Amino acid sequence: MCGIAGLILTPDAALPESEVLSKMIGSLHHRGPDGSGHAVMGQVALAHNRLAIIDLVTGDQPLYAGAATLVANGEIYNYRELRAAMPGVTFATNSDCEPPLYLWLQDGPDYARHMRGMYAVAIHESTTGTVTLTRDAFGIKPLYTARVAGGVAFASEPRAFLDSGLVARRVHAPSRDTLLQLQFTTGAETIFQGIQRVLPGETLTCADGDIVDRRRIAALPEGGPETIDEDAALKRLDRALEESVDLHQRSDVPYGMFLSGGIDSATIIALMARLNKDPVLAFTAGFDDPATADERQHAATVAKAVGAHHEAIEINEKMVWEHLPEIVACMDDPAADYAIIPTWFLARRARQDVKVVLSGEGGDEILGGYDRYRRAMRPWWRGGQTPWSYGHFDKVDVLRDKPSGWRDGMAAAEAHIAGAGLSRLAAAQALDVADWLPHDLLLKLDRCLMAHALEGRTPFLDKGVADAAFRLPDGLKVRDGMGKWILRKWLEKNLPAARPFAPKQGFTVPVGAWIKGRGAELGKLVASQPGIQEIAHPDKVAALFGNIRRWRHGFACWQLLFYALWHRRHILGLEPVGDVFATLSNR
Repeated sequence: MCGIAGLILTPDAALPESEVLSKMIGSLHHRGPDGSGHAVMGQVALAHNRLAIIDLVTGDQPLYAGAATLVANGEIYNYRELRAAMPGVTFATNSDCEPPLYLWLQDGPDYARHMRGMYAVAIHESTTGTVTLTRDAFGIKPLYTARVAGGVAFASEPRAFLDSGLVARRVHAPSRDTLLQLQFTTGAETIFQGIQRVLPGETLTCADGDIVDRRRIAALPEGGPETIDEDAALKRLDRALEESVDLHQRSDVPYGMFLSGGIDSATIIALMARLNKDPVLAFTAGFDDPATADERQHAATVAKAVGAHHEAIEINEKMVWEHLPEIVACMDDPAADYAIIPTWFLARRARQDVKVVLSGEGGDEILGGYDRYRRAMRPWWRGGQTPWSYGHFDKVDVLRDKPSGWRDGMAAAEAHIAGAGLSRLAAAQALDVADWLPHDLLLKLDRCLMAHALEGRTPFLDKGVADAAFRLPDGLKVRDGMGKWILRKWLEKNLPAARPFAPKQGFTVPVGAWIKGRGAELGKLVASQPGIQEIAHPDKVAALFGNIRRWRHGFACWQLLFYALWHRRHILGLEPVGDVFATLSNR
């Protein structure tokens, strides 16, 4: 995994000071501490920080082929197959990122259709002066652009634009409203004025300091539910999952996996155990709060059943207050998902032993796991509900202005999905793949792992798995009130110790209880922050923290605490200065 950045300027633009490019790539050092490189070609500059995973010796970037130059962040899992399909090419390295360079020379902007992996790629072609920017179809790896003086800039994280001074630190209010209501933002617009995401699956062609073409690859196969019986579906799913896990294990450095109490990660560890002769190294997090479901014991049982080596960590309240400012600081593109807490601590522990982890993100979206999918399947008169139809602050009266337009991004995605012949279940899944998955779950995974220079891989988010599973009949996804039914049947056969049909405990972080215990102190500190005073009534904020009566109150307090810390770091530009209380007290 790596960090990339660059500039694409108009022919008459003055080249920026050299320190601008240095600051851009320097702000992404955490993504690639193993090396750096850059290339300046006329009005185009490319830069790269490397986390060495494949081809540790000759895989430094930029990579060159004739008139083309490439920098990339990600892994191309089918790089061996791509090399074999190009017998006439003499490769200069063993890097997984060199085949895409020759694919681009062969197919131009459509080159990514051949690639399986997670990636953000920039390719410059010197004879035409174009730069091609490409992001993988699920949006596993991030990529952003910004209009800057003299042209366009791109980078793996928004902080590269902010820390270099290319973009001012200003909040985009509509995206902020979306963040407050959904806990993540949607579509191409970010929470920063002037910074946009390259959308999942997009390829942009840039020339003369402008974006001149956009094209996009879909993550999901087209068409409605297909006709297939259970036995055939199980066999096809087994083949697809085994192939994907096998590809996702390609690495020249040690790897392990994140094991929760759920069936997605149980599936991953079962397949890793099938494919590896040595014991799999699995990491699980738990909390010391007795009122919170603890996944460690069940995870240990699953790990023992496949002969894995299991490492469990315990997270307590003191640890969270101590490290929360730096956890939030890593979320420059904000997602106020409290799962950032265990993910960050797990990454810190795992990095002591491995450089790559596999995890189960995407299983719910591909195979229909969430409760909201079952609600979406029902007609309104039976309690059916449109996904993401209510905001977190709808019934919490602390904001100065009622958020408006916060669901516009979701509505746009719904309009795009409508008419595709999908069932209600599949439409709800596709909606999550469009926004929730890349802008919350995968963003969380990327930032929390990259904060520790750890690469995260997601085998469920693979073209082969999507093709095998997404178009399954609704009855093979949801049955007897349970989601991911076909995956549960697969586990029942392949890893019964996972208890796939046991009632789901649900994963929670006791952050609401912790906030409630320090509510009076935290409320005053949060209410005093400039970012909070812009959007909320300070007296109401302090009162809310001091009187948490329902789950929604606790979650709203978490959202406000997250936003206070995020705004302080990424809008005011202030570094954390200790624990939560010291940081919020510092002026």
